[in-house]
Amino acid sequence: MADNQVIKKQEIRTVIIFMILLFTIIIPAAAAFGHGGKHSEAFTHLQALQKATQLYDKLINNGKLDPSWETGLEQVTVSNRQKGDRKEIVVVFHRREGDPNTVYIYFNADGKYAGSNFTGE
Repeated sequence: MADNQVIKKQEIRTVIIFMILLFTIIIPAAAAFGHGGKHSEAFTHLQALQKATQLYDKLINNGKLDPSWETGLEQVTVSNRQKGDRKEIVVVFHRREGDPNTVYIYFNADGKYAGSNFTGE
């Protein structure tokens, strides 16, 4: 029985060493190779949503948007649009009621704020 306990302890040590190697060497190396090139620098819809949400909250907190925009928010959409030769990402906040009921926030392809309005133009 003592031999079985020694084997189990050795197996546990082996598994722990493997896990440490996995988390300290293999996974970071794989992540580095998977995120190379220009592809990783593209501004994503998720990043646009995060930035737009921060701006949206700031507009509500500063009184630029009525508090009903926070309590009556119904839907948020993110899409691409082409305006002339420029590509933009548009984040649209829709509220249940009130006029206007939609706020559009625009970002250029690099992720810089390009404007906002109630018309979508």
